[in-house]
Amino acid sequence: MAFVLKTFGRLQLVDEDGNDVAFPEKGLLLLAYLFTTDQGSADRATLVSFLWGGDADRDDTLATLRKLISRMKARQIELGINILSSQGNMVTVDRESLSSDILLSGTEEEVEPFSRLKLLVKLMNQPFLESVHSHSRRFQLWLAEREISHIALLGSTLRAASRLAQSPKESELLRKAAVILFRAEPKDPDTLQMLIEIFQAEDEVASLRNHFEQRRNAILRGTAARTRPDGDAISLRPTSSPSMPKLETAFPLEPQDIRIAIPRLVLLPPKNQSARPQVGFLAASLVEDITIGFCAFNSLEVIAPYSAVQIGHHVETQKAFFERHRVNYILDTRISNTGDEVTLFAQLIFFDQNQIVWAERFSLDHMDLVKDRRVVARRIALSVSSEIERHEALREDLNPIAYHRYLVGRRHLARLTLPNLRRARKEMKAALSVSPDFAPALSSMARTYSKEWLLTARGDIELLQTAESLAKQATETRPDFADGYREFGVAKLLQGAFDESAEAMEVAESLAPHYADVIADYADTLVHCSLPAMALRKIERAIELNPLGPDTYFWTGAGANYALGEFEASLDYIGQMADPSLADRLSAASWAMLGRQDKARIFVRRFREGNPDFDVDKWLSAVPSKEQWHKDLYREGLKKAGF
Repeated sequence: MAFVLKTFGRLQLVDEDGNDVAFPEKGLLLLAYLFTTDQGSADRATLVSFLWGGDADRDDTLATLRKLISRMKARQIELGINILSSQGNMVTVDRESLSSDILLSGTEEEVEPFSRLKLLVKLMNQPFLESVHSHSRRFQLWLAEREISHIALLGSTLRAASRLAQSPKESELLRKAAVILFRAEPKDPDTLQMLIEIFQAEDEVASLRNHFEQRRNAILRGTAARTRPDGDAISLRPTSSPSMPKLETAFPLEPQDIRIAIPRLVLLPPKNQSARPQVGFLAASLVEDITIGFCAFNSLEVIAPYSAVQIGHHVETQKAFFERHRVNYILDTRISNTGDEVTLFAQLIFFDQNQIVWAERFSLDHMDLVKDRRVVARRIALSVSSEIERHEALREDLNPIAYHRYLVGRRHLARLTLPNLRRARKEMKAALSVSPDFAPALSSMARTYSKEWLLTARGDIELLQTAESLAKQATETRPDFADGYREFGVAKLLQGAFDESAEAMEVAESLAPHYADVIADYADTLVHCSLPAMALRKIERAIELNPLGPDTYFWTGAGANYALGEFEASLDYIGQMADPSLADRLSAASWAMLGRQDKARIFVRRFREGNPDFDVDKWLSAVPSKEQWHKDLYREGLKKAGF
């Protein structure tokens, strides 16, 4: 009799008629794991860690594993099969004696794409291991790896099948698969492009375009009353950049210096990081085409290509050039290899705050130099101009004094210290005193309260309630302002409202999908939601967009790694912080978990100097963690360190 291990939907063993066969639940999970290992084998210590986690008593869990394997062998004798064997320290599944729906990359490469796609759609319409719950970190990592593998397999199969579709039935299958992939990767540019192409084949892309056009028009209608008769958009700009190093201690900008001006954009020549130098000519021509394309827009000014090329070759003088010529936006491009593919990565940077507001990657392989280059150039020009218009809408009606004080305050938020937070709050209050509905100042002031709550470690709920109130006011004032939802999510998270926090962060990211700070705070939310693997992917994306980001990025990466049991990686992230002392608690816990009490005591002593009344249990009762294992792991490290 043939038996099948089912992993999509409910984990179960079924016979050839599809009937459920009784079998130990942990045993089924063990079989699923073995199916994904090399040679279908694993040692007992690995299986113990996978099934029960590394924190459980080793002798007890090894004994429990022996009993489980014994029960599995007895049950397979009753069923007349031999699917599991053990020899010495190794346990092996016989893949010839047991089939499974578990998806293994590369095992079905010879299968016709539509047959494979049909199977994937059937399986992935159900959750993988829906009823299985485990606090084991190894299990959580394995589960995340399986889901990533499933998405990659679906994506590659969908791409292959989309080139072959002919019948309406095949097109319908493509649409179903595209929807599943879109649910998994709603922000991935390649997924979005493939989705558009697939729906375009069925004449359905028009509705998608109408949706996005209506959203864009709604934003533009809000600024229509604030445009000049000649059609140029009005925006408020300082004559110098607020990024000057001495801005924290001086006021180089006076309110009367802020004047009405349309935004200025510079397109830097592409950096060629590819192993194929010949694509440099193609990318340089592409940037020229984009620059020419911008000439059609009268709502922004573009620095001439010759000047852009000259400044692109002198990195050390770029900042001074941008300040002198009042550059507000920079389109930075670079060519690199992504696997075997050569790509052009483009990102739009708002220079005033060093903020990435848009980014996308384009393939340069097999590009027709004359035709395709101009199509990509048009796409980039339209995307960038649309993002600038949206971004400028937040600044159209600003009071010059409010905007000036806001820019000064933002500089103080670059380094998270209590004095800096209070300086920033003072500037934001000054901005709001002359412009009470200025959403960026409201959200920034909310941030000062939530960060003060974190730094003081006193559990003062009034700080979080104030942050929540200010953030909510920002979203009510500007419903399309990502920062408002971001700060609302942070305040809710620190109060333990995990679902509300995640929802707010999702809205923030959807409003600004390339805003590194938003993605970084979303990652922090996922850490506290006890989803460290997902959090790590988010924070790596944020760091990719903003490699010179603030300490909070690396602090979040350290926290995610700690939760995954990667203590050395946690310390590596802390080591990249400009002020590692902010993470002294986490450093102490990480060193302690590595068995280095001598190192841990150094950080305990340093933290105690500034926080003599710190109490581990009181602090952990205030810090939100959705899962108890996560809080227990942090407590273990802090206690071992000597707190």
